[in-house]
Amino acid sequence: MASQDWFDKDFYAVLGVSKDVSEADLKKAYRKLARKFHPDSNQGDAAAEAKFKEISEANSVLSDAEQRKEYDQMRSMGPGRPRFTSGAGNGSQGGGFEDVFGGMFGQGNQRNTGQSGGGFEDIFSGMFGGGGFGSSSGGFRGQGGPTKGRDLSATTVLDFVTAIHGDTVKLQPAEGKPMSVKIPAGVSDGQKIRLRGKGEPSSDGGQPGDLTLTVTVRKHPVFERDGLNLRVDVPVTFSEAALGATIEVPTLGGDPVKLKVAPGTPSGRVLRVKGRGVATDKGSGDLLATVQVAVPSHMSDEARESLEKFAALLPEENPRAELLAKARGA
Repeated sequence: MASQDWFDKDFYAVLGVSKDVSEADLKKAYRKLARKFHPDSNQGDAAAEAKFKEISEANSVLSDAEQRKEYDQMRSMGPGRPRFTSGAGNGSQGGGFEDVFGGMFGQGNQRNTGQSGGGFEDIFSGMFGGGGFGSSSGGFRGQGGPTKGRDLSATTVLDFVTAIHGDTVKLQPAEGKPMSVKIPAGVSDGQKIRLRGKGEPSSDGGQPGDLTLTVTVRKHPVFERDGLNLRVDVPVTFSEAALGATIEVPTLGGDPVKLKVAPGTPSGRVLRVKGRGVATDKGSGDLLATVQVAVPSHMSDEARESLEKFAALLPEENPRAELLAKARGA
């Protein structure tokens, strides 16, 4: 939903893109800025944190097709033009909400007198099925009863574990009072959560607005999310990969599990642990452990001599022969 402060904010300039930017280029621009100003990379830098919130809000609006269209339409009225407000005009010429739309529909500077026909209220009642913009006093209300409160938006940064398991966190929206909200398990980086009834209260006894929460998830030093799966790189020695072994693999928030590495396992092979990924209402993922063969950086003379003897016993073959052949034939 539109926010009044959109008039004063140039989200395209915030992200450094043009107004006709494509969805793909918009995403690239946001990710570049998000990495630069992310709180994890700027510990204790209040200016960077404020900038991160600013670009997050801009991306939240422009990455949503409907909100971007609404934003563009509102901004096309130009800076300094009247905003959509709940109060009526003050009676001066050319300064009220009615004056903007009165000219569009041939109403001039008429004020709502409450009489049927020809009034500003009647125009919008017909267009929107009786909905109104006003408050219970001093404004212009439609025929459809109390109005809903304004929708708000907010951003929050979660650590990796909180995003996976869910938790209750405290928020401070850009507008409104602090609140506690329940974050469901399995939210992902960049996801938007619509919290019904957490927006601005109605001015005339109607339902409160909603709050759209955009989530940013901090990276984990070990695990990476892949849909409902969790990925982790697991180093193994050359001997373990060549001869086979049973190794321990870490899990998120639990005890390590034991996995068998088959003899001759190459680097890059993925071992799967069922049900140890992300658990949500829509299902659970797996833990995917990618084997990385670790090459020793220091060897004793005895170890080097033994390895040379081992290499001499191997068949003479070039493991890159197929790769080179394919490259020549491409």
